[in-house]
Amino acid sequence: MATHNTATRRVLLKLSGEALGGNAMGIEPSILAKSAKEILDIAKQGVQIAIVIGGGNIFRGAALQKAGLNRVIGDQMGMLATVINGLAMRDELIRQGGSCVLMSAYGIPSITTQYQAQLGKEIIEQGSILIVAGGTGAPLFTTDTTAVLRAVELECNEVLKGTKVDGIYDSDPMKNKDAKFIKHISFDEVIAQKLEVMDLTAFTLALENNMNIRVFNMNKEGALFKAATTGDEGSLVSCQGV
Repeated sequence: MATHNTATRRVLLKLSGEALGGNAMGIEPSILAKSAKEILDIAKQGVQIAIVIGGGNIFRGAALQKAGLNRVIGDQMGMLATVINGLAMRDELIRQGGSCVLMSAYGIPSITTQYQAQLGKEIIEQGSILIVAGGTGAPLFTTDTTAVLRAVELECNEVLKGTKVDGIYDSDPMKNKDAKFIKHISFDEVIAQKLEVMDLTAFTLALENNMNIRVFNMNKEGALFKAATTGDEGSLVSCQGV
């Protein structure tokens, strides 16, 4: 597992764009405010936080790509959408009294800071929340892959992936009421059981760099706080397994 030089817990939160939009496209102000408050409550516990935000609440390229939109152009539009979400989250965090820096690999120097891993680590170590937008800066990579890549570069302890279920199950809990919850599982077991945790590129990158992935229910009250502070929430994927 990637670690930094202090005993301080450092996490990367993978926040989907859809989570900010609720049941509609765009950004729902009440959800944005609630998410920002939860993140600030975590920071007050001394946890160092980096955030990767998706852009699905603003632009969903899959449907347009099926209709003929060029994949590269669609991904570029998606990266711009993550910058919009990053700007909104940065503004809300600062409005609520937090310290936050927005970096982007997809350079927009007039409104973001160009992403650099070393500078990002320094920002986190100084106590600011770091938002990383713009994906990897290149098309064809998901925000799942971006999240793992940034977690490795920033020497985080875990990637926290918020979902709509409590964690990892042996089958789809939405379709199978008898699905069994898995608290702790190894990367090898996830592969053997063909469980879908992240896209293959992201998962392989996490495996190769021994980066733990914690999957939890983003909509469950207090789940994000527990996942980030105590690590006792949801399901953990690690090299060690049970």
